[in-house]
Amino acid sequence: MIELKNDIWNMRIALEEAEKAYREGEVPVGCVITNSSGEIVAKTHNTKETNKVATEHAEILAIVEASKALGEWRLTDHDVYVTLEPCPMCLYALMQARVSRVIFGAYDSKGGAISLGYEFQKDKRFNHSFDIMGGVEHFQCSKILSDFFRERRTLYKSKF
Repeated sequence: MIELKNDIWNMRIALEEAEKAYREGEVPVGCVITNSSGEIVAKTHNTKETNKVATEHAEILAIVEASKALGEWRLTDHDVYVTLEPCPMCLYALMQARVSRVIFGAYDSKGGAISLGYEFQKDKRFNHSFDIMGGVEHFQCSKILSDFFRERRTLYKSKF
């Protein structure tokens, strides 16, 4: 029960990062990485549109930030909280970073690795595995994405 409370708390911090992305015109995805004591070592959000770099997803940026802060690329004993199900690129990067757990909010049937069947973390041919839990704060994580894309469609339609 305590772990779930911490998961909800950290997901809400990831949602704050998603709100920053929303205000910046980015797809509102936020990510938080915590150490084994529950302390936040990284918190980021998408910057793909701002910086025009395809790989600047919240998870990738959080891995980079955490690795720099720790002086270590291995994030063993670290949990990752992300507001949207990781895409295949991000899920594989999280596996390469050797994270302990990934907790995500909204499922992504069109781009999420798990939803699409790319469960790298379960493939015994790789040298690392970790647990994944989805649906934490699902409503809030889904709502910010829905609001963002609804707003974008309205703006697009008003141009024509």
